[in-house]
Amino acid sequence: MYGVAIESYFSAAHNLRGYQGKCEQLHGHNWKVQVKLVSRRLDKLGMVCDFRELKKKLEKVIKELDHSHLNQLPYFKKNNPTSEKIAEFIYSNLKKLFKGKTIVLKEVLVWETETSCAIFNEENSENV
Repeated sequence: MYGVAIESYFSAAHNLRGYQGKCEQLHGHNWKVQVKLVSRRLDKLGMVCDFRELKKKLEKVIKELDHSHLNQLPYFKKNNPTSEKIAEFIYSNLKKLFKGKTIVLKEVLVWETETSCAIFNEENSENV
């Protein structure tokens, strides 16, 4: 199995509905996003995916989040904008951009701070 990973960043504001504490108030983060892809085969150039292509696809997804108030976006009107749900949002939207390819989106990590991140993947979801 082969794999690649890239990182990108976005800045946005949010507040956690129903949270008892500071995070219930409007505040912002500079989120770091890490995306991991895997594949059993390499393309004709010997790559899982061109980093440039992967970065372009990720930027397309996080463009909607960057410099926004996340709570006002349609997805987060229904879902509390936690780091976990942000990771799921990015994963779901990025997965659509790889539909029909032999590449598998392994996971998305969303770092809220240097020491705290949330992870979303679809592995073993039926066992939880």
